[in-house]
Amino acid sequence: QVQLVESGGGLVQAGGSLRLSCAASGSTFSSYGMAWFRQAPGKEREFVAGINWNGGSTYRADSVKGRFTISRDNAKNTVYLRMNSLKPEDTAVYYCAARYTLITRKPIEYDYWGQGTQVTVSS
Repeated sequence: QVQLVESGGGLVQAGGSLRLSCAASGSTFSSYGMAWFRQAPGKEREFVAGINWNGGSTYRADSVKGRFTISRDNAKNTVYLRMNSLKPEDTAVYYCAARYTLITRKPIEYDYWGQGTQVTVSS
């Protein structure tokens, strides 16, 4: 079992930055691939970024390439999402997710989820 708690969301103006954090507990964090998803009102949950167990491989959605960076600190059991040059279309609830194997882009294939943190980007 893995428990995930996100933090760091908030209201920011377009062009601004935020850093989301996801703190994990309950199992061996370094065994899990980690990902960030987001869900805007009326839309499906979508993959934003993922990172493998040791941080050696990262993946990002085309819509966030060049702006968002995912990283992890296994000593702190935490995964981060640094978001720069934010746009109004980035507004969503952002979720952290864990998977005990390779990173995928399908929400249904993840085993554990956090409760989400709201990110709102004003124009």
